[in-house]
Parts: sequence; structure tokens; C-alpha cells
Amino acid sequence: MSRTSPSPASDFPLSDVPVEFADPMHPHLEAAAVEMIQEIQSLVPEYARPPESRYGRRMRWAVQESVRQFVDAIGRPDMEWAPVTAIFEGIGAHEARKGRSLDGLQSAIRVSGQVACRRFIKDARRLGWSLDTLGKITESLFVYLERIASAAGQGYAQAQGELAGERERFRWRLRDLLVMDPPASAEAIGELARAAGWPAPKTLAVVAVAPDPARDVPVLPPSLLVDWHAPGPYLICPDPDGPGQDRLLAAIKGTRAAAIGPTVPPARAALSLRWARRGLALAERGVLPGKEPLRCLDHLPSLVAAQSEELIDVALSSRLAPLMRLPPHRRDALSRTLLTYMESRDNAVAAAERLMVHEQTVRYRIRRLEEMLGGVLLDPGRRIELLLLLHYLVRLDSGDRRLSPGDP
Repeated sequence: MSRTSPSPASDFPLSDVPVEFADPMHPHLEAAAVEMIQEIQSLVPEYARPPESRYGRRMRWAVQESVRQFVDAIGRPDMEWAPVTAIFEGIGAHEARKGRSLDGLQSAIRVSGQVACRRFIKDARRLGWSLDTLGKITESLFVYLERIASAAGQGYAQAQGELAGERERFRWRLRDLLVMDPPASAEAIGELARAAGWPAPKTLAVVAVAPDPARDVPVLPPSLLVDWHAPGPYLICPDPDGPGQDRLLAAIKGTRAAAIGPTVPPARAALSLRWARRGLALAERGVLPGKEPLRCLDHLPSLVAAQSEELIDVALSSRLAPLMRLPPHRRDALSRTLLTYMESRDNAVAAAERLMVHEQTVRYRIRRLEEMLGGVLLDPGRRIELLLLLHYLVRLDSGDRRLSPGDP
């Protein structure tokens, strides 16, 4: 722990007061400390603790030591600050670790100074001090109080830094624990979340982010757990469907390509991350939109189809063989028309509006497809399969079968 540097002798006039002035004060040090403690407990609510409690005893010791060391400095050319500043650095650190501010401590120091001034004025009358002597003692008291208050602030700041570092390490461990596969237990997650100061949510979503070393890391709310250094960076977003979460995700909008995994319980964060990364991969391929953070559940058919590319590739040659034998431009037009027609509940007018062609063109193409594929189009049991194959062919196939990447 760092220590407050000594104050020059010129800044501490107590060294110019003859040492014999301290002797009549020693018998009254205990009474002075008691009066200070009583005044502090009366005026500073944070310190109104039972005298025999651990806190009360510690406070009494600190006040007594402070009073004694001030009087012992009378007539000494070099004030030894280390013992007294160590006391108040420790008190400041304790307040930080307890999550309290320094307001109470600063008030207690001021109250102690007021008590000391009153007693010095009485001592001056009792002992016949000159105004010059009283002035030097009072001036030294202000220097003393400022120095111990500064020491408390240093101890407080250092402890806060240590706590922040420790809390950040807990956050890193929690982040890694959440995306483990197989998942950790809810008890382990809850315990580590408490240590990290992270309120464990009922649900979360993981956002996969494209790595980009050339870009600065965006500043994000502390509620997000982030790993920018992973090969595939990601963010863990608590309660992603709750109020205000759009503002959290807006922090990464426009900075990097990103995909938002499905909302899941904390123990299934690995699943959310896995699908977020799959969604991001499709966005980077250009088959899904990537201008804004991509919500994976809004593209469920594409994600499901993309995970079965090998099987779908074989099925296309088998189930849609006549269509696959056509030249690319004809195959593309017919497959887009059929997919849009089926998505429009077999309504030629609605499909024509989406494709921006005449409705008779749609009807002609559907008749051609019925002739080519026969029972495949008419079998209700094959409809889901056909939709999946067409969706892949039109929107995901990156091979030479694709004519154009755009949606209809």
C-alpha cells in the first residue's frame, strides 16, 4: 500500500513549538479522545455504534492513536507521518470494502478537529500559551487533519481499485462458466454471479460479434459480460427481451457485424452462443442481412437448412431432379416463383406482387413445375420438405446453381 509522503517542516508549524508544551497535555489525552468519540457518535449517524462492539473499539483506538501522535509531534523537527497515515489508509480501505462512501469518515474527522480546537483554546487559557503558540498548534492541527483525510482517500481509492479488479476477474470466470458445454449447475452460476456483483437473470442471450482488430472496442453497459479476445468475440446480455434492452444492443449497432442468439435460461447460454455464431457466419457469407444485429430466431428456416447442407444437396438432386437439370437462369426463376407461391398460401396474385411480375406469369410457371415435378407439388406430406429444399436453393445455396443472391 502506498504511503502519503511527509509534509515539509515549513508546512507543519508544530515542530517550532517547544517540546515542553506537550507535557501538560499528556494527562488529558484520554479525556480528549472520549470527548471526540462522543461528539462523533452524536453528530455522525454512521459511527453511532455500541462502544464495546468491535467497530466501537476500533474507532476508540484510532481516535486515541491520532490524538497521541499529534501531541507527540510537538517540538519534533520531522513529523513521522507513516504511523498515523497507515491508520487512516486502513480505515479508508475498510469503508471501500464495506461498500460505503467516505462521507461519514470525513465528517468524523471534521468533528474531531472542532473538539480539538475547543480544547486547545481552554489549554491556552489554563497554561498561559501565547497567541503565537496557539496559532502554530491550531495551524498544525489543520495540516494534520488534511493529511489524515488524504490518507483515508488514498486507502479508499486503492481498495476500490483492488475490489474492481477482483470483481472483474469474477466476471471473467462467470462469463466463461456460462458458455461451458456441458453447462454448469444453476448453483455454481448463482454463487459466481453473486461474487461478481452481477444480478443473475432469468433469461439471457449471447451475441456473437465479428472480430475486427482494426476497430476500437465499444464502451458497453456493465450489465453485459464481454469477451473481446476470444477467436469469436461475444457478449452475454441479461434479460434480452426486457424493457430497455434495445438500447444495450444499439451500443454495437453499426460498429461490427453481430448476431443475437436465442433467449435461453442461464444454464443454456452455450446453446445461444452456438446459434449466434452460426447466424453470424451466414451473415458474413451474405446470405442473411448483416447491417444490423441479426436476430437468429427471425431466420429460423435459414439456420436450420444451413446445418444440413450436405443432406439437402443430395436431396435436391433426388427430389427435384427435373428442376435441377434446367439451366441456372430458368431454374432460378422457377424455384423463386414456387417458393414465393407456397409462402403466399398458393395465392398467385399475392406471389406476383412479391415477385413484381404479372399473375399470369406466376400461374404459367406453376403449371410448368407441376408438369416437371408431378406428385411432389401435390403431396401434402411432402410440403414441408419442399419448402425446406426451395428455401435452401433460393436463399442459401452458394454453389454454381445460384443465379443471384437477392431475395425475391
